[in-house]
Formats: sequence, structure tokens, C-alpha cells
Amino acid sequence: MDERKHPMKSLILFCLLAGSLAAESQALAPFALNRAIPLPGVVGRFDHLAIDLAGSRLFIAATGNHSVEVIDLKTDKTRQSIAGLGKPHGLAWIPETASLYVADGTLGELRVYRGTPLKLAGTLKLSDDADDMVYDDAHRLLFVGHGGSDAANSARIAVVDTEHLSLIANLAVTSHPEALDIDPIGRRVFANIAESNEVAVIDTDSKAITAHWKLTAAADNVPLAFDAARRLLYVACRTPGALVALDSVTGIEVASVPAAGQADDLFYDSSLGRVYLISGASEVNTFQMDAAGRMRPLQVLQTSVGAKTALFVPSQNLLYVGVPGADGHPAEIRVYATNAH
Repeated sequence: MDERKHPMKSLILFCLLAGSLAAESQALAPFALNRAIPLPGVVGRFDHLAIDLAGSRLFIAATGNHSVEVIDLKTDKTRQSIAGLGKPHGLAWIPETASLYVADGTLGELRVYRGTPLKLAGTLKLSDDADDMVYDDAHRLLFVGHGGSDAANSARIAVVDTEHLSLIANLAVTSHPEALDIDPIGRRVFANIAESNEVAVIDTDSKAITAHWKLTAAADNVPLAFDAARRLLYVACRTPGALVALDSVTGIEVASVPAAGQADDLFYDSSLGRVYLISGASEVNTFQMDAAGRMRPLQVLQTSVGAKTALFVPSQNLLYVGVPGADGHPAEIRVYATNAH
């Protein structure tokens, strides 16, 4: 066809092609922006998030703001701001007792809040840099990483009886514990020990460390996530940026792929067989798992500077990403819906 004689036909073909490419690009994207929840007046960086599904509330550790923000997900408005904290890091919502647990790194303690609005119901002294935690509902225990700054504050993983808010074990590890995750069927907790490039494995029945898995493919392992179906433990490393898959029975490294540096959060989506890596490099990396356990990278989601922590909620198929305020833009939570393709 002579385009000079049929300019309108050429324009139509161009538009159809552009639309087709745009649709294909959208189909390949693992996420689509659902909405943004503004957080006016909140400054500084964020750490972990938690959710109360029954009450439609999102909890945000606003570390730089020294607060925990409580968002009503029906209205996307701030319902409550729990102030007077040092550096809130780890959060855990326990529906059975309607309790919010907060690990405060500056105060060196675990705090529990209950009621409407949430009010302080108890504290348990730990040590500096109280950080990530995971809940074992079979034993009603919280496993909380803390300490590791110096000899006076040695690195530990606290085992906390949530019914009595009491410390029943305090497991020594070589350096500060980063992320924790649980294998509820195998009754194990996994903890990333970044400075020594290892994963500590805790038996939840005996409340003892039963294995130390050394990493060789990469180092500075911060977040991790457990895949029960494939019996794999995914570990994101920063040096160099990589996603490593370990056999969750033996600890043997079975796969490794390059990933964004500054990894800070990691989630496994069992419905789609995907791993989501949230990075301080302003992006979310998505990896599709196949039947053989290979990891195929999908399209990278660009987020924003400082957006390094998130929460994936499987029942909603939503990823909540904390975006600090910058350049005159207020802080917000960006909500992304997963795209299946």
C-alpha cells in the first residue's frame, strides 16, 4: 500500500498496532496500580506492615515518624496514629486475640495493643534493634529478632508466649536477625542472619536452633519467603543482588538469579507461583516459578525512591507498598493488584 495515497489507512493501522502493543505490555506486567492511600503529615521511612482482614485495617510501621499508622481500608483514611514510639519495625496482628504486636528497635521492647481505638496493653523488654517477627499460631508463640549491636546486646531470637506476654526462650545467633518466616507444617522458623551469610532454622516444638545453612551464591541476605508446595526457601541477597532458592529440607542452594540490590522485603504468591522482591532501588522484581523450580524474571515494577518495604495479602491479591514523602509529595501507600497471565 502506498502510504502517501492512503494516509488515513496508515493512521488506522498505526493505532491498531500501538493498541496491540500496549495491551501486550499490560498483559506482561505482573502488577497494575489499584489506588494510592495518602498519609498526610507522616514523615520518614517505613518498615513492616500488617493487616487486620476482618476489621479492614492496615497497620504501618512509620519508623521515621516514630509511630504506627492505622488505616481504615474502607475509606482509605487514617483511623489512628499510635505515637510516642522510638523505631517501630516488626508488626504482627493476631486475629484470635485482636492484638497488635509492635517490635520497637529504639525502646528495645515488644509492645502489645488492644481495643478500639488501640491502646497499650503490655510490654516485654528485649534489647536494641527489636525487628522482624513471625507468629506460630499452633503454639501461640511469637519469634522476634533483636539485638546484635554490641557485646552487651548480643543477637537473639526471642520466643514469646503471647498468652502471658512472657519470654520462654532467647536463642543466641551470630549477628542481628533480619527477616523471619515460618513453615507451619514442618514446625520450623527460618531466620536470615545477614552478617554471617546464613539461615538459622528453629524447631518450634523444641524451641531450639537445629541447623545453620551457609550461603555461597551471594551474601548479605536480608528478606526471605517460604514456598510450601515446592519445599523451597527463597532468600534475597544484596551482595551481589540475587534471589537464591534453597531446598527447605537440606538447605542446599538449588537455583540463583540476578535481582535488584538493596532487597528489603520478599513474598511468595502461591496462587500464581511467583516471588515478589521489594527493593530500595525503587522497584519490585517479580519471578515466575516453573514446575522444575526455575525462576523466570517478569517485567519490573518501578515504584519510588525509598519504597523498600511492603505487604502482600494473598486473599486480596494485593501488594501494599510504603512510599515515603519526597520532593513535596506526601507519603502514601501504593496498592497494586496482581495480574495473572
